This record gives sequence, structure tokens and C-alpha cells, in this order.
Amino acid sequence: MDFDQVVLTPDELPSKWYNIVPDIPGGLPPPKEPGDGESRMEGLRKRLVGECLRQETSTSRWIDIPEEVRALYVHAGRPRPLYRARRLEEKLGLRKVRLYYKREDLSPTGSHKVNTAIPQAYYAAKEGKETLVTETGAGQWGTALAYAASLMGLKTVVFWVRAVHDWKTERKLLMQMYGAKVYASPSEETKFGKGLLAADPRHPGSLGIAVSEGLEYTDMGKGRVYCLGSVLNHVMIHQSIIGLESMKQFEKAGDSPDLVVACLGGGSNFSGITLPFLGEVLRGKMECEFLAAQSEAAPNLIKGEYRYDFGDTAGHTPLMMMYTLGHETSMTPIKSDGIRYHAAAPIVSALRNKGYVRAVAYPADEVAVFEAAKTFLETEGWLIAGESAHAVRAAIDEAKKAESASEKKCILVNISGHGFLDLDAYRGKVTQD
Repeated sequence: MDFDQVVLTPDELPSKWYNIVPDIPGGLPPPKEPGDGESRMEGLRKRLVGECLRQETSTSRWIDIPEEVRALYVHAGRPRPLYRARRLEEKLGLRKVRLYYKREDLSPTGSHKVNTAIPQAYYAAKEGKETLVTETGAGQWGTALAYAASLMGLKTVVFWVRAVHDWKTERKLLMQMYGAKVYASPSEETKFGKGLLAADPRHPGSLGIAVSEGLEYTDMGKGRVYCLGSVLNHVMIHQSIIGLESMKQFEKAGDSPDLVVACLGGGSNFSGITLPFLGEVLRGKMECEFLAAQSEAAPNLIKGEYRYDFGDTAGHTPLMMMYTLGHETSMTPIKSDGIRYHAAAPIVSALRNKGYVRAVAYPADEVAVFEAAKTFLETEGWLIAGESAHAVRAAIDEAKKAESASEKKCILVNISGHGFLDLDAYRGKVTQD
């Protein structure tokens, strides 16, 4: 019998994370100081987990995963399965194209974010920290960090983009059940937040604003440390577990992807699934293409400029070389808010600039992407988040193009999160047959 699912045993879980930085042609442009006020690099050293900062500047291709972290990965359900989407292939009438998807929605909190939340919480606890402070957009990262903190006996404070906080009440409850304090951002908890609310009491917020509030709040008390869910290099390193597992699973399946697709806001799940494969491409060991699926609400890889910019709205971070729409840019709130961010991660941006990554953006009304999610639900049976729906939409479009051209192709798509706490997002977005 041919099974749709390709699995690994816990013994096959990778023992090292992959760091693509040494393999990027010409290297990665370093962060810079803006030249005014406090040193932003010194600010990061005060606010972030020490071991994460060491990994941030690492030039080692492979970084050991602590055995305690590997055990927690297994406890959280890793390794995760790879599926062949045979029912979706049949629905689309595909004969030349093979579709696979990686199941990152099967974590305790429903997304890939747990992959970096666990090591960040582990390292913070080892360094004697008491409270993890963070931002969240769609809510997946805030939930993941609250979960990881609860495993390590730590507290969590989450600044959540107000436009999402106000409608995702069930996800807020889940964060609180893990012990997190959750504030709608902009908030009254910080000077920066108060200023924004004074100018606009109904300010919808953004991920950049939430980052700014989290960094300011970290400075306001002892024992606090800031944990970032995307963009920075160490996050991409931790997320490489996704692609590393996938490579082993394709070996078991006797197949290999020609195209890897994932949604992209800041870049954590895109990097997680693509970078191990991309490293093989850079070292001349395979041929493969990489496609980032975005929203027209925040098409940073498409309409952004490749230049130095801040990672947050208030300018607390160092300047990083990124494709950016501008750190003060206003972006229309969308239901898939996890991909509404002004800039792409430096690693992804550098690879995009060198021609290794391409991108597509879908309308901000999200009708097309939620229709793709409905098709995925009807065929494969899994309810996915709006962010993942962008990736599925792109994979379907690419599969149809290849099929029309009679091109044999193997496409891998990353399912970054489930949609069970996002069901209201589907209301009015999908049609009934």
C-alpha cells in the first residue's frame, strides 16, 4: 500500500541546526548603528538572550541542538510528518505535477513558532531570566512563547497587534491559560504606546509597533528578556529543523522538490522550510526554486527597497539590510496578520537580492487565498491558517502552470499553522457550493 504520509522516528530528529550564513555568496551585510542616540547593538545585548545573540553572529554552518531542547522538540511532536497531497492533485487534475506539504500546524500551539520558542525559553532559563517579553501579530508567536515559558517555569508578557487582539478572543484565552499577560498594542504600558493612542485612540497597531513596545517594556524591569519570533538570524537557525526533517523525508520517499513554497511576512517559516534546501543549491548539490507567498498588504519582497532599515517602528533595533517598505509605513490590517510586516529578514533579503528567491503577492481582500484553503480542506481534510493559505494558493497556481506546460514538477509547501482559532477569518471569504 502506498501511504500519503512520510514519517521520521524521534531517533531520526536532527541533532544540529543549519546556519546558511557561511554559504551566502559574498556574505551577509552586517547590521549598522544609525548614528544617533544609544548604541542599538548594545541595546540588543542588554535585552536579548545571550546565547541567541551568539548564534546571531555565528559563522558556523552547523549549531548543536542541546539534548534538553531535542527532548522538548520530541515532547512537542517532532519530527513532524510530510504528506503527499494526492487528493488535491486529483482535484486539480494533475498528472505531471506532484504536491507535498509539511505539517508544522501539528505543534501544541498550532504553528511552526514553537521551533524557536523552545530554545529561546531554554536559554533564557539557563541565564537566570524570569520574564520573557515579546510581540505577536497573528498570535501564533505569542502563544508559542507562552507555551515554551510554561515548560521552563518562566513568565510571559505579550504585546499583540490591536487589530488582531480584538477579534481573536479564543487565542488570547489560550495565551492566558499558559500564564501570559497579554496587552493590545499600542498599549498604555509604554511611553511609545501611550503616544500613539493619544494621537489615535483606535490605532490598529502593527508588528513593528508591538516590537517597539516589547523592547521598551523589557527595559522597565529586572529579570526581563526580549524574545523575537522572526527576522533575526538565530530564529532562522532554529527554524531550519523544518527543512532538515523534510530533506530526510524526501530521501525516504525517493523524491526531491523542484520548488519550495511558503508564506512570508518577516520570514521565519519560509526560512525554516527553504534554507536547508537552499544551502544544497548554493553548494551545487541540487537544483531547486524557492517562492515566497505574500499579501499585497505588505509585499516587502516585491515593492520594498533593498536598504538599511529598523526592524521596529520606534527605531530601537540596529539598522539591518532588508527589503523594506519603511519602518513607519502604515499597512492595511488583514486577517492573515502574521504576514503583515514592513520588512523581510536580512537572510531572506540577501538571497532575494542575489536571485535565489522569488515572490508573489495576493490581494489584501484575501478571497483568493481563503478559497484555496477551502479547496485544501475539502481534499486533504486539514483546516489551515490564513497565512498558510497564501502558500497553498501559490502552490496551486504554480502546479496549474506547470501542468499546462506539460512540465514534470515536484512542489513542496509548508503548512505553517492551523486555522481552528482563526475560523472567523473565513467568514465571508469563502463561497458555499
